[in-house]
Amino acid sequence: MYKKLCIIAAAVLLVAAVTLFAQPGSPQQSGAPQQPGRGGPGGPGGRGGGSPLNVAPSADHPLMTIGTAFPDFNLPGVDGKNHTLAEFKGGKALIVLFECVHCPVSQNYEGRSIALYQKFSPQGVKFVGINPNNPKAVQLRELNYTDLSDSLDDMKIRAAQRHIPWQYLYDGETQRITQIFGAMATPHVFIFDADLKLRYQGRIDDNQNEDLVKVRDAADALDQLLAGKPVENPTRPAFGCSTKWLEKSQGVEQELARVQARPVNVSTLAKDGLGALKANEGQKVAVIHFWSTSNKGAVANFKDLMTTWYWYESRPYQFITVNVDGVGDTKATDFLKAQFASATNYSLAPADLDAAMTALGTRWDKSREFTIVLAPGGKVVYSRVGPVNIQDIRHASLITFPDNRTFPGQAKYWNELKWF
Repeated sequence: MYKKLCIIAAAVLLVAAVTLFAQPGSPQQSGAPQQPGRGGPGGPGGRGGGSPLNVAPSADHPLMTIGTAFPDFNLPGVDGKNHTLAEFKGGKALIVLFECVHCPVSQNYEGRSIALYQKFSPQGVKFVGINPNNPKAVQLRELNYTDLSDSLDDMKIRAAQRHIPWQYLYDGETQRITQIFGAMATPHVFIFDADLKLRYQGRIDDNQNEDLVKVRDAADALDQLLAGKPVENPTRPAFGCSTKWLEKSQGVEQELARVQARPVNVSTLAKDGLGALKANEGQKVAVIHFWSTSNKGAVANFKDLMTTWYWYESRPYQFITVNVDGVGDTKATDFLKAQFASATNYSLAPADLDAAMTALGTRWDKSREFTIVLAPGGKVVYSRVGPVNIQDIRHASLITFPDNRTFPGQAKYWNELKWF
């Protein structure tokens, strides 16, 4: 009897597994790319590549069921004001876009979400965006496709950059509304009827690559609601970056401790090595930062630069520091260790600084910093004498990274946002 029960149980589990991962029209079948590894853009171990992840509901964060009434809320927005449900009543429908700043899938759907707004807002559909993520729960390796994190301040920057037309609200502080909805990913769409009852939840369409989209689920649901018809497919699987729940913050702290425990080494950069530095052979973007302990603001700049290194090290990216105080300068080495500077660090003899300027085609004084971004092959993408503007450096890197199959459209996205 026991053996027979085990066989029956195994069969039930197998059927359940097939049902979950082979839903008709699911991202896996439709070709919509999934987040590789551990619920974020990084692959196994956070180093790129990786196996697909299907974002699925969990017992801790159950999905809102069809027919549920929209809950009241009071959330801060990018306009500096708090907003409640009362502002969004009275429409023919209401669409809630769970979206965020850092996720490449959410980024790639911003344009399509704006297109939905432009089509359906004039028809009486109301829109609201909600960022469910707390930045303290976003690991460094999950920020390798972004220039900003998920704080409310960073949301304000992104909303201005992309001219987001709807109210964009922040739920990362408590995640109370996100929990009620059970929002699994960014993006994840919930559509309510005129009576504010849930009629659709899931993806926006069936493929992250817009050229390959066959089913526009969110638009179809809105068309059916506006025509007074029931939504034919009220539930579709959402795909994107998994919601960064507050309980994940411990993993962020552990990850930071690991990267800060890495060794910090300094090598001598000989004069005859400057040409190779500028040539930047290979396939990686190179950010090269010349600095001295006499530079004002060096600590603040290094913090931003090292943070960016932690973010992008799983991409084709290298960060190189060159100290010009002199070979073997202990003050510089101590500074690098204090900054957990585990990237590639060089020291350059002051007498060779002029040769470095000649090689890089820029003149600067030792008392000032110099930062240059080189594409593979040595093409100068960006350079700056003086204090680091980290947003410019991130953008110069992001527009230079090659596009990939996992997140198609990233090159276009970042070139649209280029501002330096």
